Amino acid sequence: MNKTFDLICLGRAAVDFYGEQIGGRLEDMRSFAKYLGGSSANLAAGTSRLGLRVSMLTRVGDEHMGRFVREALQREGVDVSHVATDPTRLTASVVLGIEGPAAYPHIFFRENCADMGVCAQDFDESYIAGSRAVAVTGTHLSTPGTRAAVEQAFRWARANRTRVILDIDYRPVLWKLTNAGQGESRFIESAEVTQALQRVLPDCDLVVGTEEEIRIAGGSDDVLASLRAIRRKTHATIVLKRGPAGCSVITDEIPATLAELHTIAGFPVEVLNVLGAGDAFLSGFLSGWLRGRPLAECARLGNACGALVVSRHGCTPAMPSALELQEFLRRAASVRRPDLDAELSHVHEATTTRRPRESLYVLAFDHRRQLEELADEHGASRARIGEFKDLIARAVERVAAGTRDRERLGVIVDARHGSAVLNRLTTQGFWIGRPIETPGSRPVAFDPPDNVGLHLTSWPVAHVIKCLVFFHPDDPIELRLAQERQIRTLNDAARAQDRELLLEIICSGRGLPVDDATTARALTRIYNLGVRPAWWKLETQSRAAWLNIAEVIERRDPHCNGVLMLGLDAPEEALQASFESAAAIPVCKGFAVGRSIFNPAARGWFAGTLSDEQVVADIADRYQRLIDSWRALRASHARLSSRVSDALAEQSL
Repeated sequence: MNKTFDLICLGRAAVDFYGEQIGGRLEDMRSFAKYLGGSSANLAAGTSRLGLRVSMLTRVGDEHMGRFVREALQREGVDVSHVATDPTRLTASVVLGIEGPAAYPHIFFRENCADMGVCAQDFDESYIAGSRAVAVTGTHLSTPGTRAAVEQAFRWARANRTRVILDIDYRPVLWKLTNAGQGESRFIESAEVTQALQRVLPDCDLVVGTEEEIRIAGGSDDVLASLRAIRRKTHATIVLKRGPAGCSVITDEIPATLAELHTIAGFPVEVLNVLGAGDAFLSGFLSGWLRGRPLAECARLGNACGALVVSRHGCTPAMPSALELQEFLRRAASVRRPDLDAELSHVHEATTTRRPRESLYVLAFDHRRQLEELADEHGASRARIGEFKDLIARAVERVAAGTRDRERLGVIVDARHGSAVLNRLTTQGFWIGRPIETPGSRPVAFDPPDNVGLHLTSWPVAHVIKCLVFFHPDDPIELRLAQERQIRTLNDAARAQDRELLLEIICSGRGLPVDDATTARALTRIYNLGVRPAWWKLETQSRAAWLNIAEVIERRDPHCNGVLMLGLDAPEEALQASFESAAAIPVCKGFAVGRSIFNPAARGWFAGTLSDEQVVADIADRYQRLIDSWRALRASHARLSSRVSDALAEQSL
């Protein structure tokens, strides 16, 4: 348990291009979703999501897809210190389709690919010794170079009490036993493959495969005969994956009939896509096996993970998190369509695709109408608004250059006047929010007004959808229902595209009374619609109102990323004072403030009394002061909370 990693995954890492038209031929696909893929990378991501400490041992190309694979693994929490960049090979890729039941065509683009360049010089004994287990797929036994790397890893594993896992993962096309267009073929008899697999069996502690894979490893058309052949080579635990029926786990001698195998039943769900199900199964199984759980429990975890993945599009993105797996197991008897289950889908999205931050300091300058009015007031061309937004962006970059918390900085900026800024900042790692609403609309309207889901497909994936809604729970019923329809439409589009949604709710300023319960009531109403945004952006509240808001969010969506406080053009001193009550509430993660920071500079710049440099300096200073104020208050409340906790602990003693 003192080792650095629970698991090292040695093998395939690729980019999957999944056809988005379900039920059509691969020849007819018009669009594809891009995901992390490759069986070993799937396993690395799947086990990391389930809480294991995982490292990936592979190679990627020195190009965009290689960087995508490395970054995707990092986002999953996988160590990439041994993901080498191969200067001469391209990253592997796979094109896949879902034609229908039992028809999943795929084409492997792996000729001389990067991950097949892995060699024994890519790692050392201390790396292997630093993990509790090493998992290898059979594909990397298919060439002399990769086979030598696998055998070296196994020797060092045996010498250092590191367990060895073989996922047979037999794809005839990857052994050049069929033509490239038959990627979905799962079995062709081959003495060469059998010999290569049996050569490493004595080193294994766990061997996992489907019936076809057990047959190729055992060298017989008969599953039982193959199991016996494998047992003669190894004392490893053998796991026979049996599809919807579940799996059989064999720890001793092979029985006389398949019926005598101890089989742990699977979970009956409707199948969309079997690709990746085996990697999901092994992820779940290892999450138990490496924690010393009983084998029956390991098998149940594996079966559950496989059931979740077969109901979804993609391999790695479909892998469940630990919380999602718990939720499914709690209700598995009543869930036949995990992909349509609202709670499971929400937990999956919230725990696998969102990028929460402990603190977030956002400079919002998506203002369109206000800056257009300011430009008109001073007789300036509206084209100059883009120039001014560039100055704001330069101020953000200046602040970022002086901080170690760059990942906590963010912007909200529009594409109407700030498209150049959006493009520039998107590549720099900032949190990016982007407005979808028509400024000032009530009921809220979208910009552009039609086909909001189609419009969102053109946005970079990192952009968070920001929507401002002037919403009061006591609005006239016709207005409230119209707003709610729009909110639900936007929420559905965001969920369909795995996008984070930030809802900015302003209850004040519309003639209706606002008290300490108003905003909490508004949030409750939106939650009642089945809408659970990743972020809320809310106006200044009293301490009592913040407590009410926090209680609603914790009760209705404990996976919410949190709340950002908006400024509404309040003076800086008033804004800092309002931080006092917000910073004490854990669900408040920071602020998203705009005019309070840039408005004085905007007036001076459009009036011609401030230079570009003066604008950048003024905005950077104001932004930095608000960041410093929030940090100081947050730290003060944390110290107070710690002292209170210590005092309560002493009293209990």
